[in-house]
Amino acid sequence: MGSSPGRGRSKRAHFLRAALPCLALTALGSGPAAAQGLTPDLFNPNRGGFVSTDTLPTRRTAGVPQAPSDALPALPDPNADLRKRQQTPATSRVGQVPTYGLPAANGASSSGYDSLNRKRQQPKLYPGQPKPKRPAGPGSPPPPTTPVTTLGAPRIAPPPSETAHKTPVAPAMAGSVPGQPLRRRLKLDEDPFGAVGDYAGSFLIKGGLELSTGYDTNPARLNKPVGSPVYVVAPDLLVMSDWERHALVADLRGSFSGYTNNMPATINGFASPSPVEIDRPDFTGHIDGRIDVDRDLKLTSQLRLRLATDNPGSPNVQAGLQKYPVYAAYGTTVGFDQTFNRFQVAAGATVDRTAYTDSRLTDGSVFSNGDRDFNQYGGVGRFSYDLKPGLKPFVEIQGDTRVHDQAADRNGYFRDSNGGYAKVGSSFEFSRILTGEISVGYSARSYTDPRLSQLSGFLTTGSLIWNASGLTTVKFFTDTQIAETTVAGSSGVLVRTYSAEVDHDFRRWLTAVGKFTYGTLDYQGQNRNDKTYSLEGNLIYKLNRNVWVKGTLRHDILDSNQAGSSSQGTVVMLGVRLQN
Repeated sequence: MGSSPGRGRSKRAHFLRAALPCLALTALGSGPAAAQGLTPDLFNPNRGGFVSTDTLPTRRTAGVPQAPSDALPALPDPNADLRKRQQTPATSRVGQVPTYGLPAANGASSSGYDSLNRKRQQPKLYPGQPKPKRPAGPGSPPPPTTPVTTLGAPRIAPPPSETAHKTPVAPAMAGSVPGQPLRRRLKLDEDPFGAVGDYAGSFLIKGGLELSTGYDTNPARLNKPVGSPVYVVAPDLLVMSDWERHALVADLRGSFSGYTNNMPATINGFASPSPVEIDRPDFTGHIDGRIDVDRDLKLTSQLRLRLATDNPGSPNVQAGLQKYPVYAAYGTTVGFDQTFNRFQVAAGATVDRTAYTDSRLTDGSVFSNGDRDFNQYGGVGRFSYDLKPGLKPFVEIQGDTRVHDQAADRNGYFRDSNGGYAKVGSSFEFSRILTGEISVGYSARSYTDPRLSQLSGFLTTGSLIWNASGLTTVKFFTDTQIAETTVAGSSGVLVRTYSAEVDHDFRRWLTAVGKFTYGTLDYQGQNRNDKTYSLEGNLIYKLNRNVWVKGTLRHDILDSNQAGSSSQGTVVMLGVRLQN
C-alpha cells in the first residue's frame, strides 16, 4: 500500500509531540549530573559548543524573563571607574573649602523640631497616597528582620562629625570665606558685665568712678550718735602690661567721704569753740614691676602709697581738732626671685616712711605731729618648696627697724624700736575651686625706752577664695599688724582682723554681696581692748559693661572696755559706678 507524503509528515509530527515530554522528564530527573541546559549562549553565533550553566551567568536578551536583581548580582567591572574618569573632566578645587563629617540635624525625620530648633516640614500627600508610618515607640515589638545581602567588603561608617547637633556658624565668623584671613580665637569672657578697658600701646587700661550718696547715723563714732548726710567719690585705675617677658602693674584706688553736717563742739568729753569737720580722704596704690633675667631668676620691685586719717573713735585722735590730720605711708621694695628646680627663694629690702600733717585745733592754733613721723628699714625673705601641683608650703621671716624723727614723743617716751615676725604656711590651688594661702606665726617688737614693754603676740595671715559654684564665691581674709600709738604708757597696738565675704549672682546682671568683719585692738601696757564688728550688704544691678547701680547697708559696732568709748553707727548708701 502506498502512502502519501502528507501522511508521512503527519506521523513524524505526532512522534515528536510524544518524545519531547519524555526528554524533558529525563533532563529534570538527572539530579546532580552536569547536564547541558539551553541558554541564550547556545544561540550565540560567536560561541561554539555548549556552555555549562554552573560557570557563567546568563546574559540578558530581549524576550527572556529576568531573575530578580538581588538573586544573582553582576560582577563589578574593575575598569568602569577608570573609563568614567577619563571621560569626565576634573573640576578645579581652587577656592573650595572641603566639608567633613555630617551636617547638624542630618537624618532627622519630618515631624516636630530638629536639634537646631528648626521646625521640620510635613510631607505633602497626594490623593490616594497612604500616610507614612510613624517610628515604633518604646515597648513596641521589633520589626521583622530580613536577610541583608552585601556586595564585597562591609561598608565603613563615616567618622562622627564635629559640628553635629551644633548651631551653624556663619562663614564670615568661622573664617571659611575664600580669601579671608584666619580669625583670632577670642578668649572666654568670665565676666560678661565687667569692664573691657582700652589698650594704649602694649598696656591695658581699666578705669572706674563710683558716685554715691546716703546717710550715716554716727560718722564720728561718738558715744552719743549724731548723724549726717554723706557723699562718696571713689575713682580707681588699673594698668597692666601685655608683654611676653617682664611685667608692670599699677593698681590705684581712692575715695573721699564728705559730710554736710559738722559734728558738735564736744568730742570725747572735751569742749570745742567751733564745730568739727570730719571729711576723710583715703587712697591705696601700688606699682609692681618684674624683670625676667632668665627662666629661673627674676628681679622684683614695688612702689606703694597709702593716704588716710585716724579711725573715728580711736584714742589717737586729739581733743579739740578742727579736722582730722592726714598721714601718708609710702615706700619701696627691691628684691629677687630665684628658682632651683622645686625650691624657690624670694627676698627683698624694704624702705618705708610715715608722715603726718599738722593738726588744726578749733581755737585756731596748730599742733605739730612730727613726733609721729618715722622711717622703717627692713628686709623680708621667703623660702618655699613646690611639694606637688597646687600645694606649696613656705617659711617667711621679716625684720625691721623704726627710727622716729624726734627721739621723744609728746609724752616723753622714746619710741624707736626693732621688731619682726616669723611664720609658716602654704599656698594652694585645688582645681580652681579653693585657692589662696594661709599662715600662722609669731610677731614681736622691742622699744628703746625701758618703760615700754615688749609688744608680742600670735599672728595669722591668709587669703582664701572658694568657688562654691558657678554663681557663688566665698572669700576669707585675716591679717595681723603692730601699729604705733600716742597713748601714754602703751607700747603699741596689736591689731587682728578677720573677714568673711559671700558673693552670689542671682543673675549675671544682679549680684548680692554679704560681708562680716571682726577685729581686735590690744593696746599693750594700758589694759585697753577694743573689739570691732561690721556687717555689710551690697546689691549690684549691672545695666551693661559701663554702668552699674549699687546699694549698700552697713552697721558698725565699736565695743571698748574703756567707759564712754563704745559706739555704733549705720550707713545707707545708693550710687552708680561708671567704668570702662
